[in-house]
Amino acid sequence: MFLQGIANFIDDLMGGFQLVGLAMLVGSIVWALSVLRVASPLSGAPEATLTLSARILRWGALLLAGAQALKIVTKGLVLAATLGTLPLADYASTVQFEAGSIRLLLALVAAAAAAWIAQAPQSLGRWHVGSAVAAAVVVSGGWLVHAVGRFEGRELLMQITVLHQLVAAVWVGGVVQLLALWRASRRDAGLRDFWPEAVARFSPVGMLCVAVLVVTGVALAIDYVGSWSGLFGTGYGSLVAAKVALLAVTLVFAALNFTAGRAWKKRRNAVRPHGPAPRATDRPLTVVARVPSYIEAETFLLVAVLFVAASLSSLPPAIDIPQMTAQVHEVVAMFAPKLPGLTTPSHANLLAGEAERLAIVGRVASEAATDWSDYNHNIAGLFLVGMGAFALLSYLPRMAWAGYWPLGFMMLGVFLFFRSDAETWPLGPIGFWESTFGNGEVLQHRLATLLCFALGLLELRIRNAGRRQSGDPRYAFAVLCAVGGLLLITHAHAPFELKTDYLIQSTHLVMGVLATMMAVGRWLELRLAEGKIPGWSRAAGLFSVSAMLCIGMVLVFYKEPLV
Repeated sequence: MFLQGIANFIDDLMGGFQLVGLAMLVGSIVWALSVLRVASPLSGAPEATLTLSARILRWGALLLAGAQALKIVTKGLVLAATLGTLPLADYASTVQFEAGSIRLLLALVAAAAAAWIAQAPQSLGRWHVGSAVAAAVVVSGGWLVHAVGRFEGRELLMQITVLHQLVAAVWVGGVVQLLALWRASRRDAGLRDFWPEAVARFSPVGMLCVAVLVVTGVALAIDYVGSWSGLFGTGYGSLVAAKVALLAVTLVFAALNFTAGRAWKKRRNAVRPHGPAPRATDRPLTVVARVPSYIEAETFLLVAVLFVAASLSSLPPAIDIPQMTAQVHEVVAMFAPKLPGLTTPSHANLLAGEAERLAIVGRVASEAATDWSDYNHNIAGLFLVGMGAFALLSYLPRMAWAGYWPLGFMMLGVFLFFRSDAETWPLGPIGFWESTFGNGEVLQHRLATLLCFALGLLELRIRNAGRRQSGDPRYAFAVLCAVGGLLLITHAHAPFELKTDYLIQSTHLVMGVLATMMAVGRWLELRLAEGKIPGWSRAAGLFSVSAMLCIGMVLVFYKEPLV
């Protein structure tokens, strides 16, 4: 029961971690060869940068191997739980098992190669061996994508998908390397001086990856989505749309980094004829003052993109399920302004209606269940709109009292604890452990409730603690918002869900994207404030609060679709 209930949830999470690990693995190789320029006498890269890259390469390989192994084991256990026995020979003969096992072994080889490279990081030959292993890892993923199941154009689609994954891995892995280099440079003056040069060198590589990523992504979307209805009316299409939205915001930060890198390169070329290249500490350049914060925000967004991509792999392409596609006007209606429901049915009526629903083919929701759900969402929306209003006031002079708005998150957490799954403990007859670990959706609701309460508690402490104290979880709000966004993004898009279920999930997906924007805005607000850039910090804070207000409005207007 446990594995059946949360198998899809684990699969999506492990898929996301796989892509993160792949990016760290592949990106480290390309970073070492194109940015650090291994063995080049003019590279200018300190040896510590090569050691750091080898370390990240090893971490990425181990993360990929661990996530792949867990996916293989989980799928086998779910199959055994479903059939009562595990047909090991049949399971081992599937493409998923064979390709997954090959990728697992190759990832372990890559980890061993990374350890070997770390012993002599300036050896170009060792990095070339690592490149060969990384290439094999990338190619092995071609048998784990949707294209394998196509009858027409299979080979071409596999090649396009592998290329799409490759350039995405190079981009994301390079950003991870930049972030790691910046953090290491805080303790090493040599790394600190090399940091702007690394930004300048990586910028054209990143832009090339983005160009190829867009071209291949469009080609895959045309084949797998096929229409506007498929884009907005299916789980697969909506995740593609979410991926595009997140990428669009990511490209804003990538463009800022690219501009800063070009400015640094121009200044370096201007002064080099008369002396040494400028150092990062010469004056407060944008590439030093703002770019690290932009790269951190870019990392937030790219990780979210990878988890969206992982969720895509578990859903059938939109073009394959035309009979289960919602119309665009039906999706728009889910977000159209409506009066919130402020009355709730009794708990007894809800449970009676739930029993009737389970007895009906198609699981048609009762009127009481629909009203209960609408009330939950609408009240939660009013909480968020109220908090957003107070948060905006807190930015005005002499409005310090409005800084206690995070209390609303704590109250909302308590509200959702009792209301989100009323047929389970503490109100319903289904026990806590049985409901939590027997149903992936309930598990995600429990985690969301806990996150909500923790958000309020931590942010209340930070915003009203006066001066910063040692050990303050200053960035906890941003991190928890990002985690909450990922939970909503991966929130139970079933492989073949009913149209009404999809319409409901479309609202969760939009809120997941907005929660990610909240996280990015809050993170930048704090980081830019520490960098003494108050104007940009304030703008980032207002952006974060605006995203929270938008989530509140989605919830206020929420109404479950009529069958």
